[in-house]
Amino acid sequence: MAETIAFIGFGEAGQAIGRGLLAQGARLRAYDLLFDDAANQGRLGQAARQMGVAAARNHADAVNGADLVFLAVTASSSLAAARSCLPGLREGQLFLDINSVSPQRKIETAALIGPTGAAYVDVAVMAPVAPYDHKVPCLIGGPGAEALLPRARALGMKMELVSAEVGQASAIKMFRSIMIKGLEALVLESMLAASEYKVEERVLASLKETFPSLDWEKLSGYMIERVVSHGKRRAAEMREVAETLSGIGLEPIMAAATAARQQWLADLDVKEHFKERKTENRADLVSAIRKAMGK
Repeated sequence: MAETIAFIGFGEAGQAIGRGLLAQGARLRAYDLLFDDAANQGRLGQAARQMGVAAARNHADAVNGADLVFLAVTASSSLAAARSCLPGLREGQLFLDINSVSPQRKIETAALIGPTGAAYVDVAVMAPVAPYDHKVPCLIGGPGAEALLPRARALGMKMELVSAEVGQASAIKMFRSIMIKGLEALVLESMLAASEYKVEERVLASLKETFPSLDWEKLSGYMIERVVSHGKRRAAEMREVAETLSGIGLEPIMAAATAARQQWLADLDVKEHFKERKTENRADLVSAIRKAMGK
């Protein structure tokens, strides 16, 4: 039988995963706060319907009767969104929390979901969703993870079981992000500074000499583009990381700095410059950023 799948939040990640699941024969419905936002003028709801996804009236309506529920909202609203789903959840459902939030937030969310009878799954998405759609590599954990695994594989999803404990899957992703998103921020800052003195190529050549296995020209463009396109969301994720580190008694010096640099670029809104023409060309990206800075 085809799975009935609900998405709470139908932004970039939800739509990409949803496209892949539709191709596997799943039945989809979704709810996003933007469905009711006058400023959005119904565009997101229309996009969902054009994909073949039913637009639900609210959170509870979306999850009512679904086999699998994907929680795919912003980090700051994940707990509130989960709470809004509670009236529609029932025993036997699997509740997949794919948000990039702290292990502690996942534990709090699991505690909310548990009394409904639905089984909570901590899902850590380990790569950009867009190139993979529903096949994006994920780590999973929590009380519903073992039951999810064969069903996810039948849908073509790439999921690896970490443990039955909530939080471990997200901890792996979160502390990996200190490296990945931190490196993005470092590359961005290095290339912008180097551009002021027109020495970018010399800096990249020096990096190539030190780390010869890496294509620094290509890597720098890719990493700067990630911040241009997703800086706001990445900054929010790194603030979650910083909060988590503080909670375990480790001052989040690097995580906080990474969040600040990612947010700085998001606030420049350089993304609008590349709306019609996405590029990973480092020189073009740096030039646009400098222009936004008034350079």
